[in-house]
Amino acid sequence: MQNEAQSPVNRLILGDNLEVMKTLDAESVDLIYLDPPFFSNRNYEIIWGDEGETRSFKDRWAGGIDHYIAWLKERVELMYRLLKKTGSIFLHCDWHANAYIRVHIMDKIFGEKNFRGEIIWQRANAHNDAKKKLAVLTDTIWYYTKSKKCTYNAIYAPMTPQYVKEFYKYDDNDGKGPYQTVDMRSPNPRPNLVYDYKGYKPHKNGWCYSLEAMQELDAKGLIHFPENPEGRLRRKMYLSEQKGVLLGNAWNDIQNVQGASKERIGYPTQKPESLLERIIKCASNEEDLVLDPFMGGGTTMAVADKLNRKWIGIDQSVMAVKVTELRLDKQRGFFSAPYSTQLHKYDYDTLRYKDAFEFENWIIQQFGGTPQSKKGSDFGLDGKMPDGTPIQVKRSDNVGRTVIDHFFAAVRRSDKTLYEKNRKAKKPVGYVIAFSFAKGAVAEAARLKLDEGIVIELVTVDKIVPIAPKPTITVTWQELSRDAKGNCKIEFSAVGHSEAGIEFYTWDFDYDTEQGFKSTVMIDKEGRATHTFKAGTYTIAVKVVDNEGLESVETITLKVNGVVEKVTRIAK
Repeated sequence: MQNEAQSPVNRLILGDNLEVMKTLDAESVDLIYLDPPFFSNRNYEIIWGDEGETRSFKDRWAGGIDHYIAWLKERVELMYRLLKKTGSIFLHCDWHANAYIRVHIMDKIFGEKNFRGEIIWQRANAHNDAKKKLAVLTDTIWYYTKSKKCTYNAIYAPMTPQYVKEFYKYDDNDGKGPYQTVDMRSPNPRPNLVYDYKGYKPHKNGWCYSLEAMQELDAKGLIHFPENPEGRLRRKMYLSEQKGVLLGNAWNDIQNVQGASKERIGYPTQKPESLLERIIKCASNEEDLVLDPFMGGGTTMAVADKLNRKWIGIDQSVMAVKVTELRLDKQRGFFSAPYSTQLHKYDYDTLRYKDAFEFENWIIQQFGGTPQSKKGSDFGLDGKMPDGTPIQVKRSDNVGRTVIDHFFAAVRRSDKTLYEKNRKAKKPVGYVIAFSFAKGAVAEAARLKLDEGIVIELVTVDKIVPIAPKPTITVTWQELSRDAKGNCKIEFSAVGHSEAGIEFYTWDFDYDTEQGFKSTVMIDKEGRATHTFKAGTYTIAVKVVDNEGLESVETITLKVNGVVEKVTRIAK
């Protein structure tokens, strides 16, 4: 049974966004950013190359531009449904189809009156090929809202040194720093604001401040008085108080992700975090919900998480989902909000030993219910179905009869009217979810149904989500070289095994059990990695991910001091 109205909070979802978006609540999203495959050639959009992505995009462009526009339009129509009335959408595209996308998709779905701008992002500078042809250096980001009333925060760019030097050229050496001066006269006639101030005459239109406001500015030292009494008073604007330079739709101050960039993950069309930061800050506020239906390398999710937004990311590629997980885990701190990952299959160990509260909430949502948010007065019940029927979750195997007895008593007390209604209709009066049930529990549920006409449905986890064995992994290592300072270069080799096939490996060369896995080498398709260690003791962790998104981790602890010694080795 699948959830038709899942709670839209911090989730990574593996699947076709067309089908996933149908299950999300209407008018629940504040901001959508999408960077769909560009219409450039038939193979360009195969980024990760995994089975899910290849299968999903096979023969996508068989029908040319009309086929592409129809495919994208169908998805944008669902996005319109998901957006709140105050919501915004930013669609990232390039010159191959931007005109088609505006005319045939955005204007038709959102309406010309809700067009807010054509953002031109200059992602590169011209190279030598510009000598032979006009180089294309920009992408287009179409910006629309669902209605006239929308969230908008003015966009500021950092001031360049040249800008600061040109405009902030005054400094009173009083510790307040450089400032510029701006005119204090009213742009329009204001007869009530025509007055002399300390011997300085107003412009014929008058000041743009009342006398009281002028005196307050003066008391704060924010008025520049020229030596010539015939000169004009000007207000001081200190550099330290400015947010930056107001921007319009031409963005040429954000560089594309470079080869040496710390945020680079190896995703060919990875967008810079600063680009998504600008968009998210512009069209949303903290705690708003951000959706990226073409998650790719996970930049939107990583930035939304840093900016204290809620988020949902969708992608048909296992690689995209798992790499995004790694990015999120690497930047997470003590106060980071939790998130969940929705795959096609799950392994028993991960679910069985997951945090009890997180598992409880997650499995109830997967079943189609709503977790119990209130503490106390819930009769020990964990959630309810859309019609209010109670749910109990036991993160256990061989759940016995005692659980059924206690649950039955709680169901009767919690909502007597609903209980009687379900009983008379011979519908379940409640659901108990567990990994397995002992003979006594099964027998008692059968007795209640046969003798008293009371249905308590016992549901095993594998009936809600498919469970598969997780991959196995073995790791070996060898010392390659050692320098005069004792620094040791070691090569590691990992071999994973899974019926589904191995997707990739990822390495953490300074693994800390309390901090969790934080990738040093994020994407390794071969299972080989080399790292240089100074003297000390290190725990090295390698994670293998299979084509279903299931994973295993193995750790090796090495002591590097003259010789390399293996301290311990732990499979997880």
